[in-house]
Amino acid sequence: MNADAAGLGRGRAAGFVLPAMVLIGVFLVFPALWTIYLGLTDYRLTGLAAANPRVVGADNYTAALGDERFHRSLWLTMQYVLGSAVLGQAMLGFTIAWMLRDRPGPVKRVTEALVLLAWILPSSVVAFLWIALLDRDEGTLNALLRTPGFAWLLDYPMPSIIVFNIWRGTAFSMMLYGAALENVPPSQLETARLAGASTLQQLRDVVFPSIRGHVLTNLLLISLWTFNDFTTFQITAGGPEGRSEILPVYIYNVALRDGQLGFGAAISFVVLLINLVLAFAYLRLLRRRREAVAQ
Repeated sequence: MNADAAGLGRGRAAGFVLPAMVLIGVFLVFPALWTIYLGLTDYRLTGLAAANPRVVGADNYTAALGDERFHRSLWLTMQYVLGSAVLGQAMLGFTIAWMLRDRPGPVKRVTEALVLLAWILPSSVVAFLWIALLDRDEGTLNALLRTPGFAWLLDYPMPSIIVFNIWRGTAFSMMLYGAALENVPPSQLETARLAGASTLQQLRDVVFPSIRGHVLTNLLLISLWTFNDFTTFQITAGGPEGRSEILPVYIYNVALRDGQLGFGAAISFVVLLINLVLAFAYLRLLRRRREAVAQ
């Protein structure tokens, strides 16, 4: 009887898990395996290679690692992630959360609503708004600064998309840090104030030790999201002259605009490996933090 009940329980559990496993297989595992296969071929959108692709082994990966355009795109992506995610969204999100933590009333609600609005709007909408803001001839920013004809997207494409991504993605960091700050014991902050600790000393000695796990989690998520962000294509399309061609835009241009699907798939797999390295590095730091707290 017990064996029958256990078997029935396992069958029910498998029934609940099966739909999720099917979805994972269809939308994650199969595309990943197909991408790996394409990366080993010379598959193209047009020409003979489109009808009869050949297996070229690691040639695509060798070509990608030796491609100066790939190196430039990787360097631009690192600038984009460091500037907009690590130094931008994380710091600004914490600053907003810290300033609003004890501020009840409409000021807090309105500020949070405005920051969240930039995050939840569709990417095509915010891209159009940003183009309208930075337009050379009739842009809002040039009208405010009285600098007609200044081409922000042409002269400063990387700073433009970095500021854009900070503006758009700060909401997540703000919400995560806002929830984390609620778990900081008020008594410890009050004790630090009575002891004469400045705000920076309170942050260093009381706040950050308490929310370090949240900081690492936030950095992991926003770094991966930013590393794979494609929204900037709608603003600069990687230009001018490739000066804002981060890796997702580079892959799109190579695979779809140039028609080199095999080469683009190989680069996609390399990007996946880079994402895994970043994720493992952050997770290792997070595990060390948990082990230190446990001790």
